[in-house]
Amino acid sequence: MKVKDTMGKSLLCLAVFILFLFASLFYTGTIDYRSSFSLFDTPLSKPKPCFTESEPLKVYMYDLEMKYNVGLLKGSHYNAPPVTLETLPKWPYYTGLRKQHSVEYWMLASLLYDGETREAVRVLDPELADMFFVPFFSSLSYNTYYRHGNASEVKFDDQLQAEIVDFLQKSEHWKRSSGRDHVIPMHHPNAFRRYREKVNAAIFIVADFGRPPPAVSNLRKDVVAPYAHVVETFEADDISDPYESRTTLLFFRGRTDRKDDGKDRQILKDMLSGQKDVVFEAAGISGKGVNESTNGMHSSKFCLHPAGDTPSSCRLFDAIVSHCVPVIVSDKIELPFEDELDYTKFSIFFSREEAKKEGYMLDQLRTVSKARWLEMWGYLKNITYHFEYQYPPKKGDAVNMIWRQVKHKLPAAKLDVHRNRRLKVPDWWR
Repeated sequence: MKVKDTMGKSLLCLAVFILFLFASLFYTGTIDYRSSFSLFDTPLSKPKPCFTESEPLKVYMYDLEMKYNVGLLKGSHYNAPPVTLETLPKWPYYTGLRKQHSVEYWMLASLLYDGETREAVRVLDPELADMFFVPFFSSLSYNTYYRHGNASEVKFDDQLQAEIVDFLQKSEHWKRSSGRDHVIPMHHPNAFRRYREKVNAAIFIVADFGRPPPAVSNLRKDVVAPYAHVVETFEADDISDPYESRTTLLFFRGRTDRKDDGKDRQILKDMLSGQKDVVFEAAGISGKGVNESTNGMHSSKFCLHPAGDTPSSCRLFDAIVSHCVPVIVSDKIELPFEDELDYTKFSIFFSREEAKKEGYMLDQLRTVSKARWLEMWGYLKNITYHFEYQYPPKKGDAVNMIWRQVKHKLPAAKLDVHRNRRLKVPDWWR
């Protein structure tokens, strides 16, 4: 049997070789039977690579009037022609909650930038674009018109959303892909809340997936972006013995009257307040509060990050730029850039149930050796630049990392676009 099997395999290999030889002769012209087959009348061209990692993403940005984006920085209902590099306003130095969700501004600004080290470049010809960017500041619109506005201002926020949806649905570029190759920032959990379902084929830039249903926003198609940190980056963190200089074991300062999973904050407050080496302060954001948070994070080994109204909050990124090892308490959190960054190298994770066990979390933190903490501290210092929003953008900073994440979505988006162009019955298999 073994001899027959060996002979069979040999004959199969010989047949494959002869077929390969014949195919080679056929295509090189030594044997030419192509004349009766018009399909082969012209030589095959080399396929163009659909994407190369070293190439920047080519992005077409829609020309929207300023009332949809940077005009919101100049006051409500301000309008002007589409923004240019010359008319781009600076982001205000301190704008509280608005700054946390400012990713939309930095993405727009990065496409206006004409320097080097960019993960995405703007193209003016839509036929050359890999992706389409919709420069609608939905988070800033929500914070400007809805969050603190009266009924008429709330209605204006809804009107802007409706106008954007109408504009997109009339766009030939949107129609040909149903928006699958479009990028729309929706970082605030309530941004674009009325019309998300109308544009949910697009790639959303989000803080987390705490509010929208999975059919609207999910990790397969969307990108998780970091909050812009509110505290200043700890530039002078070059102390000879940072472990001993940080005398507080665990630090938290923030609101405890939260919704959903954020209700755990009150439980943690009752459990941790008054504990040795722990600072747990229930307080909101203000000018003075930011300074106190900065000082507290700089003098603490670990910074507590429980869920807010949604699984994430700005506090995590404040801790990262303060080089205070994050202690993340959440069962549902999704983290930015996690395909490139291993958060376990600079963070410690507890489930909600573990965190609420009396004494458990503090006991675990106290077992972390000085050597291990210093290792995480050093890692934090080395990756902080990935969480910096700035203009001009720099290689590897937050906005470039976001565009890298968008770039990673390109193959799936292209697949959907190409299928959408030829299918007679859309997504028959669903």
